[in-house]
Amino acid sequence: MEVYSNKNQISNLVNSLKLKGFTVGLVPTMGALHEGHLALVSEGLVNNDRVIVSIFVNPTQFDNKEDLKKYPRTLESDVALLQTISNDRIDVYAPTVTDVYEGDVDSEIFEFDGLEFEMEGKFRNGHFNGVGTIVKRLFEIVNPDNAYFGEKDFQQLQIVKKLVEKYQIPVMVTGCKIHREVNGLAMSSRNTRLKPKYAKAAPFIYKTLIAAKVKFGTKSANKVSEWVEKQFANHNLLKLEYFIIADTKTLKPIKRKSKKKLVRAFIAVYADDIRLIDNIALN
Repeated sequence: MEVYSNKNQISNLVNSLKLKGFTVGLVPTMGALHEGHLALVSEGLVNNDRVIVSIFVNPTQFDNKEDLKKYPRTLESDVALLQTISNDRIDVYAPTVTDVYEGDVDSEIFEFDGLEFEMEGKFRNGHFNGVGTIVKRLFEIVNPDNAYFGEKDFQQLQIVKKLVEKYQIPVMVTGCKIHREVNGLAMSSRNTRLKPKYAKAAPFIYKTLIAAKVKFGTKSANKVSEWVEKQFANHNLLKLEYFIIADTKTLKPIKRKSKKKLVRAFIAVYADDIRLIDNIALN
C-alpha cells in the first residue's frame, strides 16, 4: 500500500491504471478511520479494480476553528486499518493543505439548488461551500470512476450528487448505509472524543429515531417532532440542536405525509461539546 502526499503523483497513478483498463474508486475521508469507513472501502473494492482513500482534514468545511484543531489525525493507524482489508488494491492520498489549496485556503461559492440552506446549512455557516470545494478538487485530482459516501451525512451525499450533476463531473456517486456501533450509535470519528458518561448516553439518539419512525406510522410529522423535542428537553446530558422530518430530494421539512415522497428524519445533538448527527428513513 502506497501513501501519496503529492497530487501529481496520485493523478499519474490513476492515469496509468486507467490506461491499463482498470476502474478506480475514491473514498474521501478526514481520517480517524473506523468500521464505517472500511465498509465504504469494501464497497469500492467490490466494484473497482483499485480504490484510492483520501485522508485529509479539510479546513474550509469547519465553521468552528476549535473543532478543526481537535479533529483527530491518525494517519499511521488509518493505514494499518486499511491494510486489514487489502494491501495491494488500496492506495492512500494524504496531502498537505498546501498540496490541495496551493496557498489559497478559501472555499468556492456554490449553488446547490437550495439543498445547502436546509438543516446543517442553517447551523454551520459556509460548511457546504467547504465540502463542495474539497470534493470538487478531489474529483479533479483523482479523476475516479466511482466515489463512495456514507448516508450518515445524508445531506452531504445529496449535495455531492448535485455537484456532479451541475458541473457534469464524470463520476458515479454511491451512498452506503450507516454503520453503527453495537449500541446503535452511528459510527463517527467524533465518538472517540466522547467522555465516558456522554458515550453511555449517546445511543439514546438512535433509540429516539427508532421510536420516531414507529410514531410516524400513526402521527403527523409535527406531532412526532414535538415528541422528540420533549424527549431531549427531559434529558440531562444530551442537548437537541434540531430534529427535522424532510423530503429526501429537496431536504425541506414536510408539511404533510405523502406516499409519493420518500422522507427521512434528521437529527443533530450535542453531547457536551461534541456534535453528533444521525438520520433514519421513515418510509
